Amino acid sequence: MKASGQFSVLQEISLIELLKKAQNTRFGKHYGFREILDSENIVDSFRTSVPIFEYDTIFEQWWSHLLEGDHNVCWPGKVNYFALTSGTSRDTSKRMPVTGDMINAIRNTGFKQLLVLGGLKLPQDVFQKSLLMVGGSTSLVKKNGYSEGDLSGILARKMPRWVYKFYKPGIRIANIPDWNTRLDRIAMKARKWDVLGVAGTPSWIQIMLERIVEYYNLDNIHELWPDFMAYSWGGVSLAPYRSSFEKLLGKPIVYLETYLASEGFLAYQHRLDCNMQLVFDNGIFFEFIPCTDNNFNADGSMKDNPEVLVLSEVEAGADYALLISTCSGAWRYMIGDTIRFLNTDNYEMIISGRTKHTLNLCGEHLSVDNMDMAIEWIGSKFNIEIKEYTVAGIKNNGYFAHKWYLGINGVDVDANVIRDQLDEKLAELNDDYRTERSAALKEIKLQLLPVSAFYEFMRQKGKEGGQNKFPRVINQISEEWSSFLVSGKYS
Repeated sequence: MKASGQFSVLQEISLIELLKKAQNTRFGKHYGFREILDSENIVDSFRTSVPIFEYDTIFEQWWSHLLEGDHNVCWPGKVNYFALTSGTSRDTSKRMPVTGDMINAIRNTGFKQLLVLGGLKLPQDVFQKSLLMVGGSTSLVKKNGYSEGDLSGILARKMPRWVYKFYKPGIRIANIPDWNTRLDRIAMKARKWDVLGVAGTPSWIQIMLERIVEYYNLDNIHELWPDFMAYSWGGVSLAPYRSSFEKLLGKPIVYLETYLASEGFLAYQHRLDCNMQLVFDNGIFFEFIPCTDNNFNADGSMKDNPEVLVLSEVEAGADYALLISTCSGAWRYMIGDTIRFLNTDNYEMIISGRTKHTLNLCGEHLSVDNMDMAIEWIGSKFNIEIKEYTVAGIKNNGYFAHKWYLGINGVDVDANVIRDQLDEKLAELNDDYRTERSAALKEIKLQLLPVSAFYEFMRQKGKEGGQNKFPRVINQISEEWSSFLVSGKYS
């Protein structure tokens, strides 16, 4: 059997195991998991019987009961942890259930990725080295019967005891909620650690390494950690950071990309010389919606009855929105990310984007939903009408900035005041944005324009009319938009 066929078999086995485990839950009984397991084609029966869920629907219908202490809702037992991820229209953050089975699955995949380092020439005293993992604060908020916080915090508290020998910066430092204070403590302790590998978001890691190099007056980080040989990251592109990142190094290192989301450990590089591969045999069943006009509206929202494929049906080079069913009780859940397969032999893949518009230069995950709420709030607070707006992500002295353009007619307002209030509101709405504003997202800029500027730009592009909308995120046309504004060809 070809490798591609083996992966499809592993996926079907994974689905069967998920269905068996959850057949007596409230969700499993409602959607007839026992009957699905008795059917001739389990995969097709599952896809026919269980609808597609987005966050709001699965939370309102099912996961919200977990917060009330209900057991056996979508997965056997009680859910003790919820991972917080970027905001929605309903709340500051999504709450993703994290079960004991999911923690074990994430741990197993993490260990598999560590084994990839076996392909390197490791130092003889490798078991005396440290792994520095820099994520969100490990501080968890205790609620009525459960705890919630960053997934990295949940995982740090659930690591096997023997791992703490290698784990840096340690629970005490990782528990510090303020990023800059935590960074100072890491720098102070860095000399005591013999670091082999580092993991974390590129923006955070770059800032951390810069702080350590400056603190000890080093030429590069290898003067302090001579055996530092591997860096693992995920969630954002490394490309904007790589050149400045490597200026902090004294010798080459290995880069290992991961796809660890709040919903699970979805993919990793299983070899040093390959791209990521989905995790086919560890508590996750994948489905794929082709990113076409037949399946998605222009704003990225899913149309009714989209085409849904399984692994054996995908093609290389096409973008697909991910559906996942997991051992945390997510069922046919649209995660919001899109991926692109580079081949269908080993199903190597990359993360290609999001189903809906987002601004994600450095991990801020700013959605149009967040933007809309903030703009609406600004209009109400200052009693102004903002008919159009857009935002671009730009590079800013080695870091990043957001440049906002607001369409306001006939009102005398202070752009700096609007900018500051908008920034504060976005930080309130979105946890990731708030974090990055103290890290790589260094500046927020804002320009007030007459609304006619937006309309004239669309007219010149041949997109004038009610069915055409000005894009809320303009990264792909930012240069064209900037040139148009400089020309002043609008009234």
